[in-house]
Amino acid sequence: MANFLDNDIRFLKGVGDNRAAILHKELGIRTMRDLLWYFPFRYVDRSRFYKTAEIRDESVAYIQLRVRIEGISLQGAGRTARLVAIASDDTGRVELTWFRGIKWVQKRLEPGREYIVFGRPGFFNGQLQIVHPEIEDVGAARQRPPGMQGIYSTTESLNSNHMGTKGIYNLMCNLWEVARDHITETLPAQVMRDHGLIPLRDALENIHFPKDQKILAAAQYRLKFEELFGLQLGIVAQRQGRIEKSNGFMFNRVGDLFNEFYSGHLPFELTGAQKRVIKEIRSDTVTGHQMNRLLQGDVGSGKTLVALMSMLLAADNGYQSCLMAPTEILARQHYATIYNLLGGMDVNVAVLTGSTRTRERDEILSNLEVGNIDILVGTHALIEERVRFDNLGFVVIDEQHRFGVEQRARLWTKNQRPPHVLVMTATPIPRTLAMTLYGDLDVSVIDELPPGRKPIKTMHVRDSQRLRVYGFMAEQIAAGRQIYVVYPLISGSEKMDYKDLEDGFESISRQFPPPDYFTTVVHGRMKAADKEANMKLFKEGTANIMVATSVIEVGVDVPNATVMVIESAERFGLSQLHQLRGRVGRGGEQSYCVLMSGDKLSADARARLGAMVRTGDGFELSELDLKLRGAGDLAGTQQSGLALELKISNLGRDSAIVEICRTAAEKIYDGGYLFDATDKKLLEELESRYSGTKRSDFSMIS
Repeated sequence: MANFLDNDIRFLKGVGDNRAAILHKELGIRTMRDLLWYFPFRYVDRSRFYKTAEIRDESVAYIQLRVRIEGISLQGAGRTARLVAIASDDTGRVELTWFRGIKWVQKRLEPGREYIVFGRPGFFNGQLQIVHPEIEDVGAARQRPPGMQGIYSTTESLNSNHMGTKGIYNLMCNLWEVARDHITETLPAQVMRDHGLIPLRDALENIHFPKDQKILAAAQYRLKFEELFGLQLGIVAQRQGRIEKSNGFMFNRVGDLFNEFYSGHLPFELTGAQKRVIKEIRSDTVTGHQMNRLLQGDVGSGKTLVALMSMLLAADNGYQSCLMAPTEILARQHYATIYNLLGGMDVNVAVLTGSTRTRERDEILSNLEVGNIDILVGTHALIEERVRFDNLGFVVIDEQHRFGVEQRARLWTKNQRPPHVLVMTATPIPRTLAMTLYGDLDVSVIDELPPGRKPIKTMHVRDSQRLRVYGFMAEQIAAGRQIYVVYPLISGSEKMDYKDLEDGFESISRQFPPPDYFTTVVHGRMKAADKEANMKLFKEGTANIMVATSVIEVGVDVPNATVMVIESAERFGLSQLHQLRGRVGRGGEQSYCVLMSGDKLSADARARLGAMVRTGDGFELSELDLKLRGAGDLAGTQQSGLALELKISNLGRDSAIVEICRTAAEKIYDGGYLFDATDKKLLEELESRYSGTKRSDFSMIS
């Protein structure tokens, strides 16, 4: 039987066809349920009434008054017209002013009557004033639920159709009257008891009409738990399903290739973190289950070396490997690194990219199919239909968030049984985000840098100190070093007051003119061949300065580059700033990161730049970035295959609830609960609603 909450929103009192269309266009609200799950973003206390004499300054954000209208006047004309009402209580007067909706307000005000007035206080010529206050008849106000009132996000279109925050609140009152008896519980009773959750009906009532702060907190916790628990159910189900399948290749032996490389070809002694990760991979590949592991580590932490040793483990057991990178320059860089590290060992390595010539491509594909190539490094070219392996057993994906879900999955089909998979990222992922985006993967972390690496010195410099920065750049170039200068925009923008690459390139060229200096440029609008050629000039040391956009965030490894100047650094998120900083510090020389910004900064921008100066710990920065910007803006969320359309939760602020929900979801699969058929149906519906698809078979749970 259809649920009342699934009815079209146009049938709700106060909506109709026109408003329903606007609600759908502006907020994506189609049904009664959609509106009921549209929560306030903050609350104001409507239980307290102030006296006008109490308000002496603007320190109180919002006030509620009970006043009598003394007089109403229309002042000015045309665009300067305003409606002014003088109102008073027994302690003083307040001026109420409207610049919009004048006719609508004028019809509803009557001199001599009492009204409840609510709004933000201000002062004009010493007189207490409220601009565009909410105003309602005393009798109507008595019908409103007492206590705190929710403030809902709106848009200009909603406001112009009388569906501002007050309008949405009124619709919510109408909805609650008819919907309250149609709300059924969505969580098993035992889960609710274990976690102290209030019933769903109570939670929905008190998220919209809380009587006090305590019950509001209980309602928010219940709804956040449900949302995050639903997500984790699907993630744990996916991981459980993978683990239960006995479909993984067995790498039983550590053979000659691995041992020869370990004893004679390591460029430096492995860090403790690298040894730990290799052991984790080794353990995965002898279980009989397919490995699906995420490897996190800062730029330069030695992830490629771990990947190579894992691929040698595959070769020792008769399996081929491939490494897929997002750009040609990064793929060729990986190929060169691997080829040089192997140093003449009996391992056949090849590189395949979009620019590989036809004759060479045909030869590579032929050797690959008969098993004559042990390790194939490449770009998206690896997932083409023509690329066939003899026995692919191990797949490495570098900077995995730059590939779509379907692109990554196509590598799994290169063998009849899925190969072991290692996905790598130099973008540190906060723990709670990793548990949600990549919760079906096992996670390894390289949290140590190889010996000899010096911490990068980071400084924040304002535009007014630019000449000092140019002087420092000249000193570094004179010492034989190279410099990156990164801009957030290619061209100037009227809407955004940020430095742009085109103007910056001219300024740099004037400050560092040829023939004494050589400046090259790289950005996303360039043809691939031109971009590769200019990057090559910098890599080979011909160019002193590379002016670029964040396109160089991944894939440029120039040990001689010791300075990273980031223009309009306030424009970038912390994770991206950290990635850009990681382009320097690749050699033995002291390296520097200069964060250039405007003189006026928001509080968030100051926090981000201050954190960059304070610490080089990518994981600490990623946690702060999550709190400041939310999950949707961070690298990887768009390519994860999971839509994080959270209604009430925030992965930055609600990390503790994420952990609790993960444990609860795992407990279900571990047999920690005894559920009946009704409970299992609830779990199925919950997982389907929040994960977007049904992955679980809860009928198997006892």
